[in-house]
Amino acid sequence: MTMNIFRFAHPDYLYLLGLVPLLVLVFVLFQRRKKKNIEKVGDRNLMDYLMPEHSPGRQIIKFIVLMLALVSVVFTLARPQLGSKLEEVKREGVELIIALDVSNSMMAEDIKPNRLERAKQAISKLIDRLHSDKIGLIVFAGQSYMQLPVTIDYAAAKMFLESVNTDIIPVQGTAIGSAIEMAMNSFSPNNDKNRAIIIITDGENHEDDAIKMAEEAKSKGITVHTIGMGLSKGGPIPVQMNYGQRDYRKDKDGKVIISKLNEVMLQQIAAAGGGIYIRANNAQTGLNVLFDEINSMEKQEFDANIFADYDYKYQYPLFFALFFLLVELMILERKNRIFKGFNLFKEEGVKK
Repeated sequence: MTMNIFRFAHPDYLYLLGLVPLLVLVFVLFQRRKKKNIEKVGDRNLMDYLMPEHSPGRQIIKFIVLMLALVSVVFTLARPQLGSKLEEVKREGVELIIALDVSNSMMAEDIKPNRLERAKQAISKLIDRLHSDKIGLIVFAGQSYMQLPVTIDYAAAKMFLESVNTDIIPVQGTAIGSAIEMAMNSFSPNNDKNRAIIIITDGENHEDDAIKMAEEAKSKGITVHTIGMGLSKGGPIPVQMNYGQRDYRKDKDGKVIISKLNEVMLQQIAAAGGGIYIRANNAQTGLNVLFDEINSMEKQEFDANIFADYDYKYQYPLFFALFFLLVELMILERKNRIFKGFNLFKEEGVKK
């Protein structure tokens, strides 16, 4: 079987792309200040006459080309790879399905930067520690959706995790029971043991009978763990207004809504599912404790398709980086002396 998958060997370098908008802002501010300084010296037409070789347009082009070179260098450092050889191998591990709450209350900032982002960071670290285990991802609010079927492709798992946000599911609520039911039906059909569900939620606005579904999961040999995202004091839920202003969700009386962790309910779900409950805070999220629980589970052998051969493709962005740097060096900041007297639009300037 042959197919292709693209990934970066060192994706952390992609954060350097954040320098681009910052450098653009600095360049724009510098150009504006430079323009104002020239206008202070004298009339614009007079200054153009006194500096015939000055070309702001060329400086802008040089800067754009330089930014393209920077982007190419970042992609080169990230080491793009293309996997083309898919092989079937024997692995031993467990199957995990993480059900992540994406309701609006998960945007509360009592846990920094907010509950949802902290949960995503913790899941990403958990993925880094997995070796031969399968992992799947379900997102839920008022409804549940399978974000990623069980797989050992950890790069794909991280990619799907990164795209998770509160806009994925339009129906608000916290249907934990629905998420557990979907997870039970999403494990590999030929596996009847070594399975666990990890529910990550604040438990607020709980709607269905999650405890009953956790009991059913336990009866099928599936362990249900819960992680409570939130502090006992709770926190307001930020919202973005039409013109970018920051505000907080309010009730019908105009009072700011404080989202609080429903810890008792999550403890009951974990107990019914034969798992453990952990409350996250600003110091830790509890996935390390759960990882120890996962390691203590009996491993089962299964067949898995993995990409065994990745080719580095950094040569392409490296070529573009060198090309753009060469172009940038060839573009002069000033007009060519040979063509400085050429005026395409025949505009009248200052006469001698």
